[in-house]
Amino acid sequence: MSIKAIALELYKAQQKVSSLEKKIEAAPLSEQNDLKEELRLAQSELRQYRSILNGEKSPSPYSSKPSTFKR
Repeated sequence: MSIKAIALELYKAQQKVSSLEKKIEAAPLSEQNDLKEELRLAQSELRQYRSILNGEKSPSPYSSKPSTFKR
């Protein structure tokens, strides 16, 4: 995926998060829980696109710190 495509997806994710935050403010209490769950998922997606664009990798669960190796 090109950087331009990732940046476009990041922009879309930001717009979705912003839209959901506005909907939560205006929504009645009965609908807010569903919208908050949708917002949580959208924020997670936004973080993923940001980390991809920044070139970050998620830590591997199998790696260990070099200081724990015995010499």
